[in-house]
Amino acid sequence: MGQKILLEHANVPGIKTYEVYRQHGGYRSVEKALKSMTPDEVVEEVKTSGLRGRGGAGFPTGMKWSFIDKKSGKPRHLVCNADESEPGTFKDRYLMEYIPHLLIEGMITSSYALGCNQSYIYIRGEYMWVYRILETAIKEAYAAGWLGKNILGTGYDLDLAVHCGGGAYICGEETALIESLEGKRGNPRIKPPFPAISGLWQNPTVVNNVESIAVVPWIVNNTGAEYAKIGIGRSTGTKLISASGHCKNPGVYEIELGLSVDEFMNSDEYLGGMMDDRPLKALIPGGSSVPILPAHLIFKNAEGGDRLMSYESLSEGGFASGSMLGSGGFIVYNDTTCVVRNTWNFSRFYHHESCGQCSPCREGTGWMEKVLHRIETGHGREEDIDLLWDIQRKIEGNTICPLGDAAAWPVAAAIRHFREEFEYHVRFPEKIKDKDHFVHEPFEKVRHLVAKQTV
Repeated sequence: MGQKILLEHANVPGIKTYEVYRQHGGYRSVEKALKSMTPDEVVEEVKTSGLRGRGGAGFPTGMKWSFIDKKSGKPRHLVCNADESEPGTFKDRYLMEYIPHLLIEGMITSSYALGCNQSYIYIRGEYMWVYRILETAIKEAYAAGWLGKNILGTGYDLDLAVHCGGGAYICGEETALIESLEGKRGNPRIKPPFPAISGLWQNPTVVNNVESIAVVPWIVNNTGAEYAKIGIGRSTGTKLISASGHCKNPGVYEIELGLSVDEFMNSDEYLGGMMDDRPLKALIPGGSSVPILPAHLIFKNAEGGDRLMSYESLSEGGFASGSMLGSGGFIVYNDTTCVVRNTWNFSRFYHHESCGQCSPCREGTGWMEKVLHRIETGHGREEDIDLLWDIQRKIEGNTICPLGDAAAWPVAAAIRHFREEFEYHVRFPEKIKDKDHFVHEPFEKVRHLVAKQTV
């Protein structure tokens, strides 16, 4: 096992309580930052660490912090994005449920660095039990003097509140989240202006993911240079991975970035290989919005090099032969998986979650869902496959926020890598109409049947 930063004390009995968390070094970063560091020095440590946003975009956190407007004189805000609605991703929930004070400590230290006196945790509506855990932990932090007026006698004030969202995937986008936090419909804003200039109530605002904020205490305590030693290249530090699907050991894992996909997938320390020892068919490494990878591209990239669990390695080859680390939602599929059915399921989700503000997304996601359903149920036409390709191409890059891309990429990758399976559905509808059709012939046989009929 590699180094553990976020989950180091995850199995300590009672770690979610203030007393136990404090006994294991909790809130030391707040003491260090407020008593011996300037806000700019904290920002520089985060820059030095190379920490990249763990919500999916992978943008350098320290650089994002440096963009916040410090000259306008307006109040500044730090907002923690705890919406976590990406299918296949559940690592933020784990952190908040079992180690809530780690996030709160990170919020205090990060708020100090940014000069914020009012900060928020925006949590998805379905996480109501986690919301209550955070509320309890925040009350404990106030009672112990870590929140409120004149923290540690330093003159620094900070109030922290948790806001429960309405259960909308679109509110994972930072400007839609801000709109929702203001009490409005969660529609993404056109940028610029960016939140760092005009965010919550038109004040300078930074929005960061739970995991990104929770690692700040370790960076402050141990220095950014030490954090940068972990990982590989520009993918520094550790990353939480939410593993699900047809693997033997699903769950939340903390890995050092740069671990090989092969080791993560097959080592007994991690996923332990395929459930029931069935063949691996495909993998989605970063949540439902990133491209699916077929088995032959999972452990080796297009050039034959080892595929690593890092931002750069997983994206090698572009979307033609690569994917993205994304939010770390690692979904494993064995040979019984119907890629068409899986893609249709994702398209249903994105159609339902589209805010409807942009025509390409509002209309296109619905069209993709309908066409995929037609193919999946044995009523597809040969031209439907090219129609799907054309629809996703016209959605990608043509919307205010990335939800359009998130809806288009899974469809494009499924057709790119598994076109024969779509053709199989169209040409052999009698084979896929029974209720268990997703357990059909192995993909190699599907390819053979399609190729034979084409000839």
